[in-house]
Formats: sequence, structure tokens, C-alpha cells
Amino acid sequence: MASGPALADFGHDAWWLIVLKIIVIFAFLNVMTIFTIVFERKVVARMQQRTGLNQVGPRGWLQSLMDGLKLILKESVMPTEVRRVVYVIAPAISAICAFVAFSVIPFGPEVSIAGHRTPLQLTDLPVAVLLVFACSAIGVYGVVLGGWASGSPYPLYGAVRSAAQLISYEVAMGLPLVAVLINSGSLSTSQIVAGQTRVWYGIILAPSLVSYFIAGVGETNRAPFDLPEAESELVGGFHTEYSSVMFMLFYLAEYINMITVSALCTTLFLGGWRAPWPLSMVDHGVLNRGWWPLLWLVAKILILLFVFVWVRATLPRLRYDQFMRLGWKVLVPGNLLWIVVVAALRTAGLGGLPARIGIGVGVAVLALLIVSLWPGGARPASGPADSPAPAPGSAPGGYPLPPMDLVVPPSPRTRRLVTDRSTAPAAGGSPGAEAGAAAGGSPGAEAGLDPVQQPVQTLLEAPLVGPAEDRPQGPQ
Repeated sequence: MASGPALADFGHDAWWLIVLKIIVIFAFLNVMTIFTIVFERKVVARMQQRTGLNQVGPRGWLQSLMDGLKLILKESVMPTEVRRVVYVIAPAISAICAFVAFSVIPFGPEVSIAGHRTPLQLTDLPVAVLLVFACSAIGVYGVVLGGWASGSPYPLYGAVRSAAQLISYEVAMGLPLVAVLINSGSLSTSQIVAGQTRVWYGIILAPSLVSYFIAGVGETNRAPFDLPEAESELVGGFHTEYSSVMFMLFYLAEYINMITVSALCTTLFLGGWRAPWPLSMVDHGVLNRGWWPLLWLVAKILILLFVFVWVRATLPRLRYDQFMRLGWKVLVPGNLLWIVVVAALRTAGLGGLPARIGIGVGVAVLALLIVSLWPGGARPASGPADSPAPAPGSAPGGYPLPPMDLVVPPSPRTRRLVTDRSTAPAAGGSPGAEAGAAAGGSPGAEAGLDPVQQPVQTLLEAPLVGPAEDRPQGPQ
């Protein structure tokens, strides 16, 4: 059974092999982004019982590619009030950080490429996981600077929300890593995968897996945590003033971050490139050697991307106070408690956290986390059940309510000039003629209107409905 490469196996590749790996990772992320966009739209359409994409290409699978070409060919519109240098650099920061974070993700064990033995991974470090977190932390600067440089208040509000969101969920996303570090003894991604030969960390550290994925959804600004770009109150969020290629870079960075979060979750908790049991036991682990592990990694990433889409199609967007409460009052304390439990079991001599104990403790903490997230029932009434309901607007401690019998007065423009047929003017005359005759002038003369304004004033005062004989007759 393949144990995976060690840290000493990296850094010895030929230059052309390193360039080849960079090109393959770049192409893989772009192709996965194009696929994920179409996949998301098709899955959401299926969940909502709609047809979805079906026009461009076979069953609509080329729609995302055409959208990308359209954004590249569109004219870039730059508002006059932007800070040009920062405005252009901001989307590049987000896109570059998204690509760099994928450089330490292991795709498989050592393989032979053109006669050279090399790991299916661009590079690895003793603190490789921290590199991914550092890239995600720096990537938010692209969002913040893009909103600030746009010269508009709505992108700035979205940028400020992104900064607060990063601080909250970067902590909640990093704490599950501590439990993995306690069990693996390393922050190297290849060594973490090697430590899951017998059992996945997602099984014995189930609360860490759930917490990491929830925080990952918030870190990538995905629904129901897409508050930095909430269209209902921010128009489009931090990228409102962007178009063409620069908007595409923001869009690309968001989907690459989704893929990176899914790949890192697979690496930390789901065995990485290793085949799931019982496939891992076939022919002494032959499915964990060669190019087979690449298939298992992509399959696990697609399953997690489906969960991303599933959450988006199911849950409504949270309010900002609910969002912050979830991060600081549920995820952070829950993770701290779970780290204490894991460290206590390790100190007690339960090396490696056997699967039976880990599953039991994990299920218990996971149940506690679910109970804390479960919405509470209706609050009991403060008074007796048979007490009469308070009058609207007078409930103590409640919100003021408008009167329910409010009647909106009619508009002055719709009032009837003639309320009784007995007082209507003779046929052939126009409304207001009597008033004009009594004053010795034409209709509307008393109001000081000239002959050009008189027909307009007459039409403004005309009723919207009524018999034909009651309607004012304009000039013939």
C-alpha cells in the first residue's frame, strides 16, 4: 500500500517538470471553474424543477465557456472617481492568491513522467497548510481594496463586510486544524494524507470536519453567507463598479476558492487522494498507486462542491447578526471545547485516537453542536393565556404597530368635479365654465392660468373613472 511521498522527495524536479506542473494546475483550476459554474446552475435548476441550461453546446455545457469569452471581449468600463492603480490591482490580488493556494495540494503519490519519478504535487512545506490559510487571508485584500478603490459607498460597504467576515471565520476555519495537527503531528499536506492510511480524520474528528466546512462556506462568501455581495441591500457588493476581465477575475477567484476549500477539506479529513474503503483494500491497495489516486481526489472534490451547491439552493441568506453569532458564539467555543477533549484523550495515553473512542466522542460533540444551532421554540407569553390582547401600538416592550383601520385619503387629482348631475353644466359646455362666467372670464382664469395651461389643468383634475357625460371636455 502506497504511503505517499515524504518532504525529502520535493525540490529535486527538473525545471521543465516544474513548469509542466504549474501549467497543469492552472489548466485544472480553469477547467474546474468552467465545469463548476455549469454544474451549479444545472443542480440548482434540478432542485427547483426547472430545465436549466440547455442551449449553448450539448445540453448547455458550453454556456460557461461562452460567458467567459464574452467577458474577455467586452469593453472595460472604468468610472471616473476610481483610484485607478488600486482598482486594477485588486482583482489580480484575489486571483493570484487563489491560484497559489492550490500549489501544496497533493494529487497523488509518486508517478513516472517521461522517465522521471516525481510526486503528483507541485511542492510541499513543513507548514504547507498555513500557506493555504495565508493565501486566503491575503486574498481578501483584493476584495477590500476593490471596494475602497471603486469610489462608491455600496462597494465600500461590501468591502467592510468582507473584512469583518474574514476575521470571524478565519478563526473558526483555523481551529479545526489544531485537532488534525494533534493527530498527525505535522502541517505538511503530504504527511497529513499519509497519516490517514488506516482511518480518515473525518471519521474520528467529525466535529472538526463539520466546523471546517461551515467556516469554509463563510470564508468563500457563498450562500447563505454571501453578505459582502448581498444584492438586496448592496446592489452587487464590492464588485459593483467592475466589468469585463476585472470582474471575471473576481468571479474566477471565488470559484477557485471553493475548489481549494474542497481540496483542503479532502486532504485534511477525507483521506486526500486515497481510495475509500473497501476499494483501498483491493489487490493490496493497487487503486492507491499510479494515476488512480487522481480520480479519487477529483471525485471527493466534486462531492464537496455538490454540498456547496446544495446549501446555496436550500438555505436563505442569514442576517448579519445571525452570521456573527454563529461564528463567535457557536463555532469558536465549540472548537475550543473539542480541542480540549482531543488533547485530553492524547494525554491519557490513547495514542492515535482509536476509531471507536473517536467516533463516540465525535458524535457526542457533534450532537452538542447541532443542539446549539437548532432554532429554539416559541417563547412563552409574558402574561396569562386568557388576558385580552393589547391594543395595536400599545404593547409594552413591543414594536410600534400602525392602526389597522387606516384609510388612505384619495388623491386630489382624482376628485370628481361634478358630484351631482343636477348641478352639471349644460351640454356643449366645459367644467368650470360657470365659475369662469361668473368671474367674467374663461375657465381657469380665476386661478391665474393662461390659455395654454387651462387644458392641462383641466386634465389633471379629471377623474380616472366616471360616466362620459361627467368627464371634462377638452378643446376641440
